[in-house]
Amino acid sequence: MSYTETAAIDADYVNARLDEAGATLLALPGCGYSPRMSSGGMDVVRTAIEAYGWTEIPIKPPVPSAHKIDEMDEALRWLGLIPNDRYVLRRIVGARMLVHPVTDRHLFTWRRIAKVLGCHHCAVQRWHRDAVDLIVCGLLKQNYFIPH
Repeated sequence: MSYTETAAIDADYVNARLDEAGATLLALPGCGYSPRMSSGGMDVVRTAIEAYGWTEIPIKPPVPSAHKIDEMDEALRWLGLIPNDRYVLRRIVGARMLVHPVTDRHLFTWRRIAKVLGCHHCAVQRWHRDAVDLIVCGLLKQNYFIPH
């Protein structure tokens, strides 16, 4: 079920939007036009790549549409609904929202975030829930509606 089918703003909706925003962020190209990209299409370079057996080209996600980028920007603004004095919660949500756009796997597991913070992974999960609840409350106070 996509997040647009959800009837109410809740934690599941916010998590889905944040995960999608993280995937969109990671799918964005790292920079603009580069001569390196165009040189890969030259016959000489392509022949050399095949001669060395480098036929495995890493899968790149498609560049996100303008609509997806707008949705990503909106979801990233939601992090501002977490108070400044609870910056650790922002860090947890920001790390956890990064989802690989091809594999749909989180880049940072609960245990990896816990290791960085020096705590138990269950505490990180609880803090993440608290942060998402803060975002939900903030959206409800703003009378945010789900676009269809």
